[in-house]
Amino acid sequence: MAFHVEGLVAIVVFYLAILAVGIWAAWKTKNTGSEGDRSEAIIVGGRDIGLLVGGFTMTATWVGGGYINGTAEAVYVPDYGLAWAQAPIGYSLSLILGGLFFAKPMRSKGYVTMLDPFQQIYGKRMGGLLFIPALMGEMFWAAAIFSALGATISVIIDINVNISVIISALIATLYTLVGGLYSVAYTDVVQLFCIFVGLWISVPFAMSHPAVTDIGLTAVHQVYQAPWLGSINSLDIYTWLDNFFLLTLGGIPWQAYFQRVLSSSSATYAQVLSFLAAFGCLVMALPAVLIGAIGASTAWNQTEYGVPDPKSKKEADMILPIVLQYLCPVYVSFFGLGAVSAAVMSSADSSILSASSMFARNIYQLSFRQNASDREIVWVMRITVLLFGASATAMALLASSVYGLWYLSSDLVYIIIFPQLLCVLFIKGTNTYGAIAGYLFGLVLRITGGEPYLYLQPLIYYPGWYQDDNNLYVQRFPFKTLAMLTSFFTNVTVSYLAKYLFESGTLPPKLDFLDAVVARYSREHMDKATLVKSDNIVLNELAPVNPRHSLTLSSTFTNKEAFNYVDSSPELSNTEDN
Repeated sequence: MAFHVEGLVAIVVFYLAILAVGIWAAWKTKNTGSEGDRSEAIIVGGRDIGLLVGGFTMTATWVGGGYINGTAEAVYVPDYGLAWAQAPIGYSLSLILGGLFFAKPMRSKGYVTMLDPFQQIYGKRMGGLLFIPALMGEMFWAAAIFSALGATISVIIDINVNISVIISALIATLYTLVGGLYSVAYTDVVQLFCIFVGLWISVPFAMSHPAVTDIGLTAVHQVYQAPWLGSINSLDIYTWLDNFFLLTLGGIPWQAYFQRVLSSSSATYAQVLSFLAAFGCLVMALPAVLIGAIGASTAWNQTEYGVPDPKSKKEADMILPIVLQYLCPVYVSFFGLGAVSAAVMSSADSSILSASSMFARNIYQLSFRQNASDREIVWVMRITVLLFGASATAMALLASSVYGLWYLSSDLVYIIIFPQLLCVLFIKGTNTYGAIAGYLFGLVLRITGGEPYLYLQPLIYYPGWYQDDNNLYVQRFPFKTLAMLTSFFTNVTVSYLAKYLFESGTLPPKLDFLDAVVARYSREHMDKATLVKSDNIVLNELAPVNPRHSLTLSSTFTNKEAFNYVDSSPELSNTEDN
């Protein structure tokens, strides 16, 4: 394959444009926030992100390189097809559920990061434990999409993979470093536009190529391979459901999502942003689905790609750039490449900012340096943006199973953080003992279930397991959802058991070593004034939120505060019953 100078020039121009927009956004908003809350302005954009920019940035966070490439791959691979392309529907439902149930209580309470309610209710140690799977998810996700970008660029313009990964990571890290959420949000607007235009321009050219058969025919009839609509075998239905719940429910507890929710100017806006992003995810998936269908409808021996076809060469994961390269004119393929690059950068910058925000606020400030100045927190964020960006880049270049690591870490987000988030927001009376027990039970059940991508053999063989062609054990049983439910019910059960044992006098108060029941107002329990003091969260920025009256859970079991607007002044916070 020849080196394409035109493609390199197109990518350079695109990257410079994105960098310029990021720096402009940082300059435009450099004075946002008062002298004492610049760090909050970087994390949540001063809580004044509007509907247009907010809708674009929330959509762009989900519509990443993995989303676009993965959807096209799922549709193309004969054993899967459209029936297994779960990300568009799963993530859209995730955003809808997040908007209906999670956006309002999180925004109304005035939190700054996703980990704030955990540290407020369960204490700083538990917040630190939950930071681990959250950080793993963000970092491995960024590394996976950087890796995908390098491979994509190398397919089309034939330059070194490592160089393309490093340059992409540097640009994304640089504008995130200088502008925080503002730069990420404004560049997301440009990037989402590029994704939409670039992919939709490519589709008609690819579809009209002489080697491509009518995709309507190949959807239901076998021409070059099995129909691209796909099917779900009865033996695989539980695996399909397990993955679907992982995407739908496990897509909620991510800092990248809540960063947009908490940056909204009101709780109602946060909900609307979620619904807009759900619609945006579906729309942005359409060209990727069509490109996957085109790949499945192509006689590759009639193209310059030759034989064997991409799936036989084990290049099915690269079907999108391959279609752009071999079925589109050169100038069109470069537009498509810009779209894929935009998709990757729009997700990578969000992950890097999310990880640095949680570390600077929940680990550095609230756990170790509660009296740290705002300037100090800002510098910690900048340093960690550099460190996390460099770490994600290194993993993309060095790790051979980045996607396997990301799959495992995303499972941990679903199995550990999601049930904990349910408990801390909606279940009244849960405490640190239950949270730790649920955390450990969920972790053990997930690890012992095995992970084929990491060649991790299971210790527990659930019904329906089988051995694949590589002698790896694969579970058909929905053990991930089982682990999530076990984590949830363990948290609730152990919390109420501990509460009963201490309050009934069965256990002496001195055994409450976590200060979770008897000494609930101790400093270790995380003085709520730390979270809601006036120079930390400006409460007059919060729009009033009307209470929800259509609750179905028992009032004795439901944390009503999660659904209502609460005046979180320090005086009131100290009298709240956890």
